[in-house]
Amino acid sequence: MGWGNIFRRRMKVFTLAIIIYMDYKALQQREKWTRRSKKAALWEKAHERNAKRVLSLILELEGLWVKLGQYLSTRADVLPQSYIILLKQLQDSLPPRPLQEVCQSIQKELGKSMDELFIDFDRTPLATASIAQVHRATLKDGKEVVVKVQHEGIKRIILEDLKNAKSIVDWIAWAEPQYDFNPMIDEWCKEAPRELDFNIEAENTRTVSRNLGCSRNHDDDTHAKRVDVLIPEVIQSAEKVLILEYMDGIRLNDLESLEAFGVDKQKLVEEITRAYAHQMYVDGFFNGDPHPGNFLVSKEPPHRPILLDFGLTKSLSSPIKRALAKMFLASVEGDHVALLSSFSEMGLKLRLDIPEQAMEVTSVFFRNSTLANEAQENMKSWTEQRTRNLKVIQEKMNLNEKEVKRFNPVDAFPGDIVIFSRVLNLLRGLSSTMNVRIVYADIMRPFAESVLQGNINKGPAMSAHWIYDTPVHSDVEAKLRQLLVEMGNNDKILGIQVCAYKDGEVIIDTAAGFLGKYDPRTVQPDSLFPVFSVTKGITAGMVHWLVDDGKLKLDENVANIWPEFGSNGKGQIKVHHILNHTSGLHNAGVNMRENPMLLADWDECLNHMAMSVPETEPGHQQLYHYLSFGWLCGGIIEHASGKKFQEILEEAFIHPLNIEGELYIGIPPGVESRLATLTLDLEDLSKLSEMGSRPELPSTFQLSDIAQLVTTLPLLFNSLIVRRAILPAANGHCSARALARYYAALVDGGLVPPPHSSSSKPTLGSLLHHPKFSSQNNSKKQKVKKASTNNDNYMRIANDIDNSISSSSSSRSNMNNQRTIGVAKGDVPQTVKAKIYNNSRIHDAFLGVGEYSNLVLPDGKFGLGFRRISPKDGSLIGFGHSGMGGSTGYCDINNRFAIAVTLNKMCLGTVTGKIIHFVCSELSLPIPEDYARFGEGGPDMQLNLGKPMIN
Repeated sequence: MGWGNIFRRRMKVFTLAIIIYMDYKALQQREKWTRRSKKAALWEKAHERNAKRVLSLILELEGLWVKLGQYLSTRADVLPQSYIILLKQLQDSLPPRPLQEVCQSIQKELGKSMDELFIDFDRTPLATASIAQVHRATLKDGKEVVVKVQHEGIKRIILEDLKNAKSIVDWIAWAEPQYDFNPMIDEWCKEAPRELDFNIEAENTRTVSRNLGCSRNHDDDTHAKRVDVLIPEVIQSAEKVLILEYMDGIRLNDLESLEAFGVDKQKLVEEITRAYAHQMYVDGFFNGDPHPGNFLVSKEPPHRPILLDFGLTKSLSSPIKRALAKMFLASVEGDHVALLSSFSEMGLKLRLDIPEQAMEVTSVFFRNSTLANEAQENMKSWTEQRTRNLKVIQEKMNLNEKEVKRFNPVDAFPGDIVIFSRVLNLLRGLSSTMNVRIVYADIMRPFAESVLQGNINKGPAMSAHWIYDTPVHSDVEAKLRQLLVEMGNNDKILGIQVCAYKDGEVIIDTAAGFLGKYDPRTVQPDSLFPVFSVTKGITAGMVHWLVDDGKLKLDENVANIWPEFGSNGKGQIKVHHILNHTSGLHNAGVNMRENPMLLADWDECLNHMAMSVPETEPGHQQLYHYLSFGWLCGGIIEHASGKKFQEILEEAFIHPLNIEGELYIGIPPGVESRLATLTLDLEDLSKLSEMGSRPELPSTFQLSDIAQLVTTLPLLFNSLIVRRAILPAANGHCSARALARYYAALVDGGLVPPPHSSSSKPTLGSLLHHPKFSSQNNSKKQKVKKASTNNDNYMRIANDIDNSISSSSSSRSNMNNQRTIGVAKGDVPQTVKAKIYNNSRIHDAFLGVGEYSNLVLPDGKFGLGFRRISPKDGSLIGFGHSGMGGSTGYCDINNRFAIAVTLNKMCLGTVTGKIIHFVCSELSLPIPEDYARFGEGGPDMQLNLGKPMIN
């Protein structure tokens, strides 16, 4: 092909592209003055007109454009029917090349004459495609075969077409920036030339056949990942000639024959989809060109799919294969964290923090296929959604309309995804063409799960790094790690952290397992776990911090601090009623748990609390405020301080304790890669439905309700919307070492412990911590109480430590720990006595004893915000709070002991119970009553309520 022909070929392509582009742009303008009743007909004529133009040029030019036409002909789910009807012709056959040219190529490539090779050679080709044509023949040994012969000179044409296609894509990206297909064409330019070497195709065919086990008999194999397809055997190959076993079959577009043979089209397409799921997820090696022309259906029952043409294949590395599997499963589960993690692992970079849109787009990617007659509605829906997404980007980036059209939210698009996405689109188009609906989530899930769970399910027995490699701090920790391994091998642990302090020093700091069911990355000391109601213990500590600072009083009416709260008979509810779960608002906010978007609206949640109606008189009955506790305390905190909730969290605990980056209530952007993902221990949680009612629980939070609710919790609390919301009762995210350090400070009356062990990497407090507060600025109506002391530092410094600290901790009241502490930015570090509470009777306040006993309901499970901890003899030894599913944190005051457990496999407390029981027994410490009964069949009981760990 001379340069003149190349130039003419290029000009024809560009001319047609401009004509079609201008035709549609003119139609968009004309549509504005056209009656609605005539608009559909106007567009239909334009589609017919331009489809004819496209088909005519493809038939003239052949080469790469045929493959493009074949691809477009399968996209019945998105393209107008006019294009599908005309371009379908390309799936059958193109005009054949002369027989003389075919025979010369065979003899040249194989080094033998036609008579030496074949008894019979059919002069009429079975099919002629863009690169080659196929003839039926019979070998000398009588074996029936097909002979695939490459067109003479096609290599140069294909390479030239790729350049032209690249130029057109560049032009489209310039004219319509929102349609930038460069990543796709770049990957195609890299892979397409490999199709021109039939030796490569032969090896590809053998590999896929071997991977799918096509040579085995599967009649008795019912494994979930088994596929039942046929692939022709390779007989002989050369660079431009390929001889394959002949298989008699029906073409997919021959609908009459399919019906005549009784082929179940639904089952057929499902099996094709399964075959590709196996190739992509299990094998990491797949055919990248599944258009209808590359399939046949065997005429013999059970009418198996016959897979053809393995010229364009893609090989995936193990990390990319796992990332693609994680992306699929994250989409199915609605897990934003796993989705963003998969993007990072595969090299897909976004310019914006738009996880909701990322999930939306990915969900569309793996959506169920649609029927061909729904294509127009699909396009309309996508266009509307795209308009909404552009508006979000426009607002987020402060762009004008012209700028937003040219803004590309993708910063880096890995080539590995291009062929993968092309295959999914072709499969979706195939199902639309066959007029069947495919549920990809159901069909592909077992294959994707096998990629990730292969390592996870092996547990510690097969994973040398199941326990993260950190030094052992004590003999107790060494023994504990053996216990964790035992429970991990019994499939009771997915991911876990345990940290404990004794006498102000770290004695346990262990991380083990995996971040999620579909996330085989190992848990590290700085991994962040969702801890549910463990958060209440932190929120309660913030309220006490404000009381300690003189901004708030425990016996003060909430309405004095928060004027809007005084409506609907709540004028007599005091701060201590909220902390003691006796306000009568135990069911407030129950309807909001069903609406994640409402849960994420901080102002609306506070308004809901202000407008709520109490069900009992304040101080008369202790009923667990499972959701309302956090918003009620949050409203008090913000109105009393005049600051945002998270600012007080920073000021009170994060900076003083040096736990930056490892304790959040509402995570900021940027920490997603460290988040653990929740899953359920279904065997353990199934016991909930067998348990009776509980009088200490609200009517909306009985075990029968929880048994139903708990199955939805991972989906809800794994979503980034909820993780980023401020739910001070339920969505704290922390590491065990940060939580343990918090309780280690509380056990010593607020005295900040020595720096955490430097052997635990990364060092606690070394992580960047720049949260973007999502709670709104306090309204002008809020009543901000004046502080009795002026203090703007992150850490309040105790000038005097009262020698008359409560009896339970008097032995520590005279401690003169001198240490350098970090203070507010810009200040000079000082060597001082560092405390986060000045109240010498802060333990009494937490427990609701001594002078605070009149503020709590006698003999209740709760003190003022914390769950009271008692051994079997009933004496009070400490306080803490647990969360639904097993995470917990508590301290034993008398023994200066603090422990935190965070885990992501939600259960009734069996794992936590064993750990607490074991550690306390090894240290000869009193075992909390709820865990002491572990020896009688398991704790099944939670710290908050002395029953199953349900919150």
